[in-house]
Amino acid sequence: MNDRLAERVRQRADWATALSDRIWELAEVGLQEHQSSALLAEELAKAGFEVTSGVADMPTAFVATYGSGKPVVAILGEYDALPGLSQKAVPRREPLREGAPGHGCGHNLLGVAGVAAAIALKEEMESSGLGGTVRYYGCPAEETLVGKVFMVRDGLFDDVDAALTWHPAALNSVWAASSLANNSAKFRFYGRSAHAAANPDMGRSALDAVEIMNVGANYLREHVVEKARIHYVITRGGGEPNVVPAEAEVWYYVRAPKREQVEEIYQRLLLCAKGAAIMTETEYDVEFLAGCYQYLPNRVLGKLLHQNLRKVGAPPFDEADRQFARQLRETFAPGQQEAAVSRFKELAEELRGKDLHDGVLPLRESDEVMPGSTDVGDVSWVVPTAQFATACTVIGAAGHSWQMTATSGMSIGHKGMLTAAEVLALTVRDLLTRPEVLAEAREEFRRATEGSPYRCPLPQGARPPHHQLEKH
Repeated sequence: MNDRLAERVRQRADWATALSDRIWELAEVGLQEHQSSALLAEELAKAGFEVTSGVADMPTAFVATYGSGKPVVAILGEYDALPGLSQKAVPRREPLREGAPGHGCGHNLLGVAGVAAAIALKEEMESSGLGGTVRYYGCPAEETLVGKVFMVRDGLFDDVDAALTWHPAALNSVWAASSLANNSAKFRFYGRSAHAAANPDMGRSALDAVEIMNVGANYLREHVVEKARIHYVITRGGGEPNVVPAEAEVWYYVRAPKREQVEEIYQRLLLCAKGAAIMTETEYDVEFLAGCYQYLPNRVLGKLLHQNLRKVGAPPFDEADRQFARQLRETFAPGQQEAAVSRFKELAEELRGKDLHDGVLPLRESDEVMPGSTDVGDVSWVVPTAQFATACTVIGAAGHSWQMTATSGMSIGHKGMLTAAEVLALTVRDLLTRPEVLAEAREEFRRATEGSPYRCPLPQGARPPHHQLEKH
């Protein structure tokens, strides 16, 4: 594609690749992305953006702005890694650092693509005299659904006209589906320690309370909406079997297609905790860590993203990429790829047997709900928002897997990232120069949210959970 703005992105390919690889190596988990966020903020500042760091009470969150006046178009960036997914850029399981975090969701690529697009746009605006404001949001802790929710709560999107983002995936497509709203909370129980053999009658087990709560939650599953999800992990269960645990803790996620469904199920989960405490004669408290809305896709913006995705085309994979992909696919569980492509129904035959996606999926009108959650959802309920995906890994690769970490640190991920940067840059330029599209997107947003105003899911006075998430 012969376009000056796209060429500006391509000229920064080596720089963007090196930057994404450095963040891939750092692999910092949510709210601890100090070096990763600093690298991105520094590059934007060097390029002439005005950078405000430490926004929304999060040291690793920042906003970078170039230009002035309306419209204000936001690019959302992420850069947090996942615990335990360290992996070398090789097609076999081989951690870079045993037990360390890794970019199993490709956020090293996600954040850098937006920065590359923003800088290319700034250069284009300078040379052409194009008006408006481009704003890059450095959003921490997406994996724990924290960053954007607090940024929305603190009004950082109040003057934004449209927001765009993307995500590394196996396919090139616009996200037409919604996602699951979510609550995240930790339940701590406090009992009384005693010798588990000599004086068990004198003990009150906090671990018993956790386990009884979990039993109640598991029975609750039968009586919630079909697409709801209730997940938990016991984060503290005691020290030794011969000591009745005086303290125990369990961490829960509650997900459902609509925010109000999450709130209703969460209230019932609170009753499970209360009942467990009564049955075990223990005390308990609850720490609400995060909550997010379901994603509200804007069809007008999605159509524009799709036009530019088709214009840019699929990432230009070569034979070395395909050889890597073939080797990586051999590590999949039996039937894994077939299960992944079968979800696409009429497109399954086209995708079946392929390792890398070399096309662009058709734009689909969809009422489906993706089985995951994202804090992009909260942004989408306060400003028209759209997102897309580019092929950065092998078809059938699981999200949050070492295979995804591997491709996020090599050529397959790099090429998907550069494709995404071009699409973002072209689409932002369209929004800066085509007020009629923005007006149409705003009208769609008004209709979609009419009668359902956004209400921040965070409790009054909540602060980002630095002290809790640092432990995990």
